[in-house]
Amino acid sequence: MPATDFQGSSVPFASIGRSLLSIRRDQVHAVDGHHHDSPGGGAAHDLELEVFQKHVADLFVDLASSPPAAAAADELLSLAWVRRLLDSFLICQEEFRVILFSCSKGQRVLLARPPLDRLLSDFFDRAVKALDVCNAVRDGVDQLRLWRQHLEIALAALNGGRPLGEGQLRRARKALTDLTILILDEKETAGGSILNHRNRSFGRSSKETHHRRTGSGGAAASAGHFRSSSWSVSRSWSAARQLQAIGNSLAVPRGNEVSATNGLAFPVFTMSSVLFFVMWALVAAIPCQDRGLQTHFSVPRNLPWAASITSLHERIFEESKKKDRKNSCGLLKEIQQIEKCSRHLAELLDPVEFPLTGEKDMELKQGVEELVEVCNALKEGLDPLECQVREVFLRIVRSRTEVLECLSKSHNPE
Repeated sequence: MPATDFQGSSVPFASIGRSLLSIRRDQVHAVDGHHHDSPGGGAAHDLELEVFQKHVADLFVDLASSPPAAAAADELLSLAWVRRLLDSFLICQEEFRVILFSCSKGQRVLLARPPLDRLLSDFFDRAVKALDVCNAVRDGVDQLRLWRQHLEIALAALNGGRPLGEGQLRRARKALTDLTILILDEKETAGGSILNHRNRSFGRSSKETHHRRTGSGGAAASAGHFRSSSWSVSRSWSAARQLQAIGNSLAVPRGNEVSATNGLAFPVFTMSSVLFFVMWALVAAIPCQDRGLQTHFSVPRNLPWAASITSLHERIFEESKKKDRKNSCGLLKEIQQIEKCSRHLAELLDPVEFPLTGEKDMELKQGVEELVEVCNALKEGLDPLECQVREVFLRIVRSRTEVLECLSKSHNPE
């Protein structure tokens, strides 16, 4: 989607906390205004940078904290948690943009001078690579939608409010078998056996998407779902290699870089680290072409946000090494529920003897309840997640365009 199509955020930023804009009104305005206008930036500038680092830390401390029992659906790697992660990224991205564009004229000239121009160029190179990850993740969300359709077919057969017969059981078994085949195919793709499809771009119109989802044609329509005249990545594209490219040469600013950039080098490093972690976490959670989580991630422990992000990285990586998750096509909690629920029901339904015994009937009812739970979670969570991934994509495009325009004006003043 072109950057000009951006119409503002649909994400409820207020639900997570006050943005840097409100904090600056409360704190930065307390500092003498002439400091902010001076070429060196002064106390207001330093406070603004400190507040940004602190707010990034607060957001990721919140993500790393264990939820209360009442919020179990919001636990690590659940759909709700991934949505909170993207909320946090969008807030960080907006506040980073505020820092860059709230500079005084004397400070803004630094954006076009070495070494800050190189640091910003490196950051936006990483951001452009992240766009491919966004497209691949959206493709993974569509995979989950397809899985949900098979679950709903099984649910309709088993939970139709009438006595079960051989026809209903046969239909449920077929839906679960088809789902198992899809999951196995996706595991092969995630493990490096790249199938003959590509992730589609966000440029596809909603009308075309609706036609593909609801049009006739059965299996042919489902297969065509991945065909588009606007591919975003090649058939040989690899999520693992893309993550390595995003994290490549990500290094903390040196002393001379910090002084030469009036402290702006640190916000650039912070956003680069946040971008890298968020893309890595998305690939970890959602089915992607040639997934791989072995990328190196290390940040100095003395930074305010380092401990919480490092803790999250370690916890997610440890989760990926568990025996029952090692070969999964995604660490999303709901994917684990899909695999567990579909496997359990398939075992119950093959074979089934009539009439159902009391114990078998109870097990089947429990399996149906679990199926209802995971279907509801997917129904409520997938569309908002796709909207947020789309928002991340558009925010990156818009931010990059604005900075490039600013640099162009700095190089060619009127």
